[in-house]
Amino acid sequence: MYQEGPRDARTFPKNDMNAEKKYLAWPLVALMAALGVAAAAEKTARMELKSAAFQNGGEIPRKHTCEGGDASPALAWQGAPAGTKAFALIADDPDAPGGTWVHWVVYDLPATAKELPGELGTTETLSNGGKQGLNDFHKTGYGGPCPPAGAPHRYFFKLYALDGPTNLRPRATKQQLLDAIKGHVLVEGELTGKYGR
Repeated sequence: MYQEGPRDARTFPKNDMNAEKKYLAWPLVALMAALGVAAAAEKTARMELKSAAFQNGGEIPRKHTCEGGDASPALAWQGAPAGTKAFALIADDPDAPGGTWVHWVVYDLPATAKELPGELGTTETLSNGGKQGLNDFHKTGYGGPCPPAGAPHRYFFKLYALDGPTNLRPRATKQQLLDAIKGHVLVEGELTGKYGR
């Protein structure tokens, strides 16, 4: 019988080097599997995005729509990973008749930000240095749900943790923001609301 020596007490039949190679390969396979699981977990990690105004999947109050005060809802989040240097937010309606309608674009929020207060208005640069972009109403800041009569529409609020600021000027469009953050998103969070008329 062949014995490998002090570093391994297991034995292999003489001339059966394949058995030895397979045994020695197991630690490498286990390590690769562990790394794969860690990478998958990191990819599926998400931030938690909430609003005091409505529950995830719930109805957006009238005051945050074009039929009310058109006030932006307060948002709060947690779970941003280490290395986050900035946040960006996009709110849109994929159920709009002519295609996805953009309701809100915000970016370059500082890494220390944990929330957006309600009723931000149309100011281009926020007090924390964040910037507001153009919505599809061709206005700066938030434009609330305003669907045609019929089935309720879904409104997706998507928050992105980024590895650096975009350095875009205020009034950037959704597409300009998406182009700027491509390859820089560390993790995302999402909140969905509904509204119909």
